[in-house]
Amino acid sequence: MFTGIVEEMGVVKTLERTLAGTRLTILASVVMEGLAVGASVSLNGACLTVVSVGDREFSVDVSPETVAVTTVATLTAGAPVNLERAMKLNDRIGGHLVAGHVDTVGTIRARRQEANAIVLTIEASEEILRYCVQKGSITIDGISMTINEVTDRTFSVSVISHTAKATTLGLKQPGDPVNLESDLIGKYVERLLQERGQLPPKPAPLIDRDYLRKKGLI
Repeated sequence: MFTGIVEEMGVVKTLERTLAGTRLTILASVVMEGLAVGASVSLNGACLTVVSVGDREFSVDVSPETVAVTTVATLTAGAPVNLERAMKLNDRIGGHLVAGHVDTVGTIRARRQEANAIVLTIEASEEILRYCVQKGSITIDGISMTINEVTDRTFSVSVISHTAKATTLGLKQPGDPVNLESDLIGKYVERLLQERGQLPPKPAPLIDRDYLRKKGLI
């Protein structure tokens, strides 16, 4: 579990794609403290397992499922990434409970300056928007954010100066993809109500070429 409070921005050193899978090597400093093989790290919001640790760098293996449903495939050497180590139970939770299980990829559609904040409007699928509520929480590239507004196709967030400087959100522009994870609480509430017959079940996904592509099947 994570909190969505990014500890530092690391840098992709290498990205290796082979028949066996994808391996990322990340240059970092803050998150290296106490990091060991087998530990979990949130990388742009995706929970990944450390497979090797070196001098100011670590490597993670990325499964085909993670490649299919996140922005990992778009990373290149030199790209900045948001990093957070797994939370400790005796720490303050500055953001919200984040599983590191990315639901889907959204697209930034607009960016504007509003006083000391950057307002980002992000287009997302119904899969994620069904759990979005005004003043609720959402994770964007591993960052815990508060939702400003929700429409039938988008939601917006305000990025304060500190967050813009300390994470990759300050670099994002219209057209850029971002990893999205909705609040866990909404998913559990929905499932409980469905089990009690107080909500209809989630509709079955439309199996088309876009769905198969996202799942890495074509």
